[in-house]
Amino acid sequence: MSVEFRLPDPGGGSDSPAESRPAFFRWLARFENGLLVTLLAGMLLIPVLQILRRWGLPVGLQASESFLSHFNLLVGVFGGLIAARENRLLSLSTLPGLLRKPWQRHAAVAYGNAVAAAVAVVLCAASVQLVLAERQSARELAYGLPIWVAQAALPLGFGCLALRLLWHAGPAWFWRLAALAVAASIVGIGLKPPIAPSSLVIPALVGLLIGAAAGTPIFAILGGAAVILFWGREDPLASIPLDHYEQVVNPLLPMVPLFTLTGYYLAESGASKRLVRVFMAVFGAFRGGPAIVTALVCAFFTTFTGGSGVTILALGGLLYPVLTAARYSERNALGLLTGAGSLGILLPPCLPLILYAIVADIPIPQMFLGGVLPGLLLVGLTAVWGIRAGPKLSTSERTLHWPEIRSSIWQAKWELLLPVVAFSGLFFLLPAEAAAVTALYALTIETVVHRELKITSDVPRVMTECGLLVGGVLLILGVAMGFTNFLITAQVPDKGVEWVRGAIQNPLVFLLALNVFLILVGCLMDIFSAIIVVVPLIVPIGLAFGIDPVHLGIIFLANLELGYLTPPVGMNLFLSSYRFGKPMPEVTRATLPMLGVLAVGVLLITYVPILTTWLPRFAK
Repeated sequence: MSVEFRLPDPGGGSDSPAESRPAFFRWLARFENGLLVTLLAGMLLIPVLQILRRWGLPVGLQASESFLSHFNLLVGVFGGLIAARENRLLSLSTLPGLLRKPWQRHAAVAYGNAVAAAVAVVLCAASVQLVLAERQSARELAYGLPIWVAQAALPLGFGCLALRLLWHAGPAWFWRLAALAVAASIVGIGLKPPIAPSSLVIPALVGLLIGAAAGTPIFAILGGAAVILFWGREDPLASIPLDHYEQVVNPLLPMVPLFTLTGYYLAESGASKRLVRVFMAVFGAFRGGPAIVTALVCAFFTTFTGGSGVTILALGGLLYPVLTAARYSERNALGLLTGAGSLGILLPPCLPLILYAIVADIPIPQMFLGGVLPGLLLVGLTAVWGIRAGPKLSTSERTLHWPEIRSSIWQAKWELLLPVVAFSGLFFLLPAEAAAVTALYALTIETVVHRELKITSDVPRVMTECGLLVGGVLLILGVAMGFTNFLITAQVPDKGVEWVRGAIQNPLVFLLALNVFLILVGCLMDIFSAIIVVVPLIVPIGLAFGIDPVHLGIIFLANLELGYLTPPVGMNLFLSSYRFGKPMPEVTRATLPMLGVLAVGVLLITYVPILTTWLPRFAK
C-alpha cells in the first residue's frame, strides 16, 4: 500500500515520469536516492552501535551524537532536493489548480517558483558566507573531519533547489525563462535597491504573499520573510543559514526521520490489514464496531507516520469499504475517515509532540505523557460518534468469535508490540536511540518475520519516500527558525504579552481566544512551520497567565488538529476530496459532524487541565 502524497501537478506537465527523463537525469536521480538511503541507514545504525558500545562491544563511532545530528542535516538537504526534483515541496496554496485557463495556471506557477528560486539563491549566498566563516574556526566533528564540510551541504542544497524550482516553473522553456527573469530581477533589486531597503520591506512582503497564493513552497515563504526582514534592517543574512544549521543538528531532532521511517515501514507492508483484522475481530460484534476500528487504526498509524495526510491516503482505500459494507452511509463513512485521519497527533511518539517539546524547551517524556489522555479522549469521542451513527446489529451479528480473535491477535502480535518497544526505549534509552531501535524493530518485522518488504527493492523505495517527506519538513524547520529569531530579536513575544495582558485579564477568556486563533493557524499553516513560528510567540503569553507549559502545548496541537478539518481550507478536506474523488462541498458537509465532535474534545482539553497535567507529574 503506497503512502505517497502527490496531488495533481498544476504546472501542466513539467513533472515528467522518471522513465521519460534523459539518461543523465535518471542516473542523477538514482544517485540521489541511493545517497539518501545510505544516510538514513547510517542514522538507523549509529545509535544501535552506540548502545552496543555501552554494553562493552568494540563498535561505534567517536562523537556518535554529533555524527548522527549532521547525518540529519544531510538527510534534510538531500531529501529536500528529491522533493524539489519530484515537484513535491510542501506549499499552502491550491490556487494554480483552480485556474481554468492554461496560461493562467502556467503564469501562477512560474511566478510562485520564481519567488522561491530567488529566495533559494539568496539563502545559497548566505550559506556560503556561513561556510567561509566556519572554515576560520577549524572546529571538527571527529577523526579530523571539519564541521564546514558538512555545512557545505547547505549552499549546495539551496543552489540546486533554485535550479529545480526554475525547471518546474512551467512545461515549456518560455515559462522557465520567464521565471528566471523574474527571479533575477528580484535578486538584482536586493543587491542594488533603488531606495533604502527599509522602504521596500512592505512591497517585498506583499510580493512574497502573492507568491504564496501562486504556490510558492512553504520553505520559501518563511525563508523569504526572514530574508526580507533582515535585509530591511541591513543585518547580515548569514544568521539565517546559521539558525537553520543549529536547528537541524539539534541532538533530539533525529527522532523525526527515525520514527517517521517506522511509520512508513508499517504503511508499506500488510500491517494495516492485520491491525484492521484484529480490531474488527474484537470490536466488530458491537454496534459501531467498524467506526471504533477506524478510529483506532487511524490513530495508530498517525502516531508513527506523524502526518494525518499520510493516514488518509494510506488507509482510506482499506477502511472506506469496511465502513460501507457495515451499512454506514457514504456520507458518514467519508466524514469519519476525514476526521479520524489526524487522531494520533497527540499520542506518543508522534512527531509534532517531539517538535513542540524541542521548540518550547519541555522534556519530551512530559510532553508524551501529557498527550496520552487528551489523545485517547479524542479517539473515544470519535468512536462514540461512530457508534451512534452506526446501524443496529441483529442478534447473530453481535456474536464474538473467539477463534478469530485469537488468530488475528497472534498474526499481528509483532505490530501490537510496537508501542511497547517505543515506550520502553524512550524510558530506558536516549531519545534518538529509542527511535532507532523502534525503526529497526519495524524493519525486522516487515522484512524478516512477515517478508512483505524486500531488502533490495522495497526497503530503498520506502526509505526514499520517507526521506523525501522528512527533507521537506526539515527544510521548513530550518528556514523558519531564521524568521522566528527575527521576531524574538524584534521583541515581538514581549510586546505580545504586554498587549494581551492589557486586552484580556481572565485566563479562561484568553484560552478561548487562543483556541480561535490556533484553529485559524491550523487552517492556514502546516503543523511543522506553525510550531516553529507560533510557539515562541504564545509560550511567554501562556506563562504570563499561569498556564502549564505542557497543557499549553497539548492545547496548541489539539487546535491545529481541529484546523485540519475546518472549512474552507482545512488540509484534510483537500486530501480526502483527492483520495475519494468527491467534490469539496460534499466532503465538507460530511465532515461537519466530526468537526463538532472534535471541537467538544478540544474544549474539554482546554478547560479541564487535569487531563493533560496528571500523567506528566510522574515524569518529574
